[in-house]
Amino acid sequence: MFFNPTVPYTWEAACDTVTGYFCIFKEGFFSEKLRGNVADLPMFAVGGKPSYILNDAQDSHVSQIFEKMLDEIASDYPFKYDLLRNYVTELAHYALKMQPSETLYQHPNANSRITAVFTDLLERQFPIEAPSQRFVLRSANDFAQHLSVHVNHLNRAIRETTGKTTTTHIAERITTEAKALLRHTNWNISEISYCLGFEEPSHFNNFFKKQTTQTPSAFRIV
Repeated sequence: MFFNPTVPYTWEAACDTVTGYFCIFKEGFFSEKLRGNVADLPMFAVGGKPSYILNDAQDSHVSQIFEKMLDEIASDYPFKYDLLRNYVTELAHYALKMQPSETLYQHPNANSRITAVFTDLLERQFPIEAPSQRFVLRSANDFAQHLSVHVNHLNRAIRETTGKTTTTHIAERITTEAKALLRHTNWNISEISYCLGFEEPSHFNNFFKKQTTQTPSAFRIV
């Protein structure tokens, strides 16, 4: 099972004794280190297939990967989290190879399709790779106009599909990119503020502090 944090799920055990493995990580575990986006993988995308049935051989292979992860997390190897990212990626691609390629991006309903297109448009604006590059589509209205749908329809589709508002998704993605730029570039705060579409550095400062409880400067120092 692969769980997308933007999509609400419920899970109920079929019996009293359940054994197995699980791995929980935040999107920043990948994006803040690799400047990549794990949401690009089909099983994490809205409408993606979250569950895969394993035969005995596949179960054994997946269990071995989890055992490697358990060994690594307990080690004192300084680059163990890089290895753990690789193991998580290996699990995801192992699952994707089990699914016919023509079914990877099918969507069950119109709301799911709208949400998927919104997510794709949002992600196309990243990563920001130069101080002259600017994040343009910054509001629900911007996306609604680009998609030729009413903003209320867009908001309703995204909320029903993910449980979050359009504005929340945009704010979270801006925050993720801001963290990456603060951590992986030597651009000053004003340049980062401009790239992310803020008219004034003070606006960016207030936004970032609201999202993270830290100022951009304090986050960069840590």
